[in-house]
Amino acid sequence: MTGAQASSAEPVSSFVWELAKILMLALVIVIPLRFLVFQPFIVSGSSMDPNFHHGDYLVIDEISYRFGNPARGDVVVVRSPQDDSVFFIKRVIGLPKEKVVFTNNKVKIYRSDAAGGETLSEDYLPPGTRTAAFNQPTVKLGPDEYFLLGDNREASSDSRVWGPLPRREIVGRAFVRMFPITRFSLIDSPVYALPN
Repeated sequence: MTGAQASSAEPVSSFVWELAKILMLALVIVIPLRFLVFQPFIVSGSSMDPNFHHGDYLVIDEISYRFGNPARGDVVVVRSPQDDSVFFIKRVIGLPKEKVVFTNNKVKIYRSDAAGGETLSEDYLPPGTRTAAFNQPTVKLGPDEYFLLGDNREASSDSRVWGPLPRREIVGRAFVRMFPITRFSLIDSPVYALPN
């Protein structure tokens, strides 16, 4: 009787030990990935319509910008300039040391190597989208500043309201849309004729 009990206890203890190893391995991998590399983000509001909707569940890549800088067109999650506990999702439009000008309801970018400036072609916006300046028609960016806009140009609180954003406030780049499952997709940045 004792021998039978001992033999049945061995598979149970073996199973428990294997399960414990799997859980420890998962914690060692998942926790650093969750806090250092990828982070979930749920879109709140309509400032990125029609490309991102209220309730979309995104995964944010937090590591890429440790090795490179945000690019024009990247969809990023940023800390609110007014409240560090609030996060926004916006699109990078202007890069450091550029001048962003609103003219004829379009965005024009001036760089040191393109004195005449170039109007952005924003194919990700619905035809007829009007991009008006809210406060200043011209904004000159500093060496570490970015100009961000929401895709829903008429209903977005963005750099037109709170000004250019310092690089340190950019948390990461939207990498993949997980839910709703019918809209599952990798999130690519648009390719502009205007180089970064």
